[in-house]
Amino acid sequence: MNRTSVKIVVAGGFGTGKTTLVSSVSEIPPLTTEELLTEASVGIDDVTGVESKTHTTVALDFGRITISPDVVLYLFGTPGQDRFWFMWDELAQGAVGAIVLVDTRRLDSSFPAIDYFERRGLPFVAAVNRFFGECAYTDDEIRSALELGTDVPLVWLDARDRLSSKLALIALVRHAMSRLPQAA
Repeated sequence: MNRTSVKIVVAGGFGTGKTTLVSSVSEIPPLTTEELLTEASVGIDDVTGVESKTHTTVALDFGRITISPDVVLYLFGTPGQDRFWFMWDELAQGAVGAIVLVDTRRLDSSFPAIDYFERRGLPFVAAVNRFFGECAYTDDEIRSALELGTDVPLVWLDARDRLSSKLALIALVRHAMSRLPQAA
């Protein structure tokens, strides 16, 4: 049997829920590289808005979802801090697209991920993570603040919720497929 492997990147700023999303949808125990935040990161990692965060991804998160006997999604979560961005090129290589997690309490943490995928022409969806409750902003306000083009889907999710995360993945796959050249 020939299996098709589809690679998806889950990206975003520090503390936006990347590890949580991968963990919520993976059919296998996810591989995570979470490490304890220590005093050594004080002044290096910006924990504004996520002061209670105690762990951070230092390399990647990895999960798998079998879509059908012949299609498997592989999820690669990126580290969020600036000092680990050198990993992104390796993690994004061969990906069909990305989910960029957005925390509306810290929109500025989304800009580097959005810029990264825009510069590379890799399809992505912006996914507003509601795991901190309701959001006071509308789609249009978020789209404007993030300077998202109308061609970039904006979805809402709770990264802790399996179904919510699956729906974001479906939106990404549909978006990536819509950008494929049409057969004549």
